Amino acid sequence: MDPRDILFGRVREALGRKIGQKPLPPPEPLLRIRSEPAASKLEIFRNALESLSGTVTVAPEVAGVREAVEKLLNGRTAIASNNPFLAKCGIPDISGVTSGIRDSAELRNACVTAGVGITGAYCLLADTGTIVLRATPEEPRLISLLPPVHIAVVHQDRLLTNLDEMLSMIPRPVNASSAMVFITGPSRTGDIEQFLVRGVHGPGAVHAVIVSGKNPPE
Repeated sequence: MDPRDILFGRVREALGRKIGQKPLPPPEPLLRIRSEPAASKLEIFRNALESLSGTVTVAPEVAGVREAVEKLLNGRTAIASNNPFLAKCGIPDISGVTSGIRDSAELRNACVTAGVGITGAYCLLADTGTIVLRATPEEPRLISLLPPVHIAVVHQDRLLTNLDEMLSMIPRPVNASSAMVFITGPSRTGDIEQFLVRGVHGPGAVHAVIVSGKNPPE
């Protein structure tokens, strides 16, 4: 008997199965979603992201976002996505910020030269301090990956407890976008002689601007 058949036969016997037997249907996914007040989720997210060398700024109302972003830019040039929420917050009107680009080659060149990339986000995951982006024509992932600094502007209504809560809202992410980007702190690697280096595979600095108040994105 072929060694491969012997191996699979032993596995089959250990599982109590027979040749040709149809597999049982998979169990339903078990999602664990905690109920946390908004203030508590914000504090958990802040602690998680700051422990990874990211920063969190809370802007009271949409009107306070522009000032918060300008402070983070500190005079650097930036490329902003075409997310409607960024326009609502006045991000494209900031001096030095370029937005409205839809041509892929032009966008790539702008991301190469910009000091900062500004995006919205699909949601934030409090437990891990993660920023989740869905790649769309309005929110290309290149803006969050290529510039050395990334700023995500998100309304507090998009702050979730954990990945399980996100999957309860969008159980099949692959059907909603060509790609999802999970950003948990600045890019880092220890592959180079076991020394921790930031900014090798993505931005070396990540900032989340969370917008509180009663003006969530449309």
